[in-house]
Amino acid sequence: MTKKLTVTGVMLALATILSMIRLFDAPYGGSVTLCSMLPVIVPGLLYGMRWGILSGVVYAILNMLLTGIPSPPVANAISYLLVVCLDYILAFGGLGLAGGIFRLLPKKSFSVPVATGVAVLFRFVCHFLSGILIWRTNAGDGYSAVLYSFLYNGSYMLFEFFITVTLSACIGGWLLRERA
Repeated sequence: MTKKLTVTGVMLALATILSMIRLFDAPYGGSVTLCSMLPVIVPGLLYGMRWGILSGVVYAILNMLLTGIPSPPVANAISYLLVVCLDYILAFGGLGLAGGIFRLLPKKSFSVPVATGVAVLFRFVCHFLSGILIWRTNAGDGYSAVLYSFLYNGSYMLFEFFITVTLSACIGGWLLRERA
């Protein structure tokens, strides 16, 4: 248990530091970072889905405390709750899904980037839904909220996806040995 806590603490600290190194900031939230998601995913890959989801939720809380929660266009309790749930708790907690997916795949070098890719895709879906449900007013009159959310969230999540999956492939061998 001590090793799990230590590794997870170090990974979440690393994720927090990497999240501050931004390559691109989207105007209404979201950014391309220097692979800040991978350290959040690692505890799930090493210790399983439950531990990974818990690690992601802890990271979401840290992220909200350090960066604040953006004010939704319609400021009411439900909108704030949806922002917290979709853009933080579910989005980052969902990165822990990589651990469950990893356990289902054969222990081969491709299993780490596949599990990572699916978890990052889940995060995109959370942000995409948030864009449709909460941030749709940013689309403007006559524009589709679905298209707006897809393009807006895709503009930064696509780069985050490629960076994270590429680096997960690089450390996949280490993770396979560590889990053995």
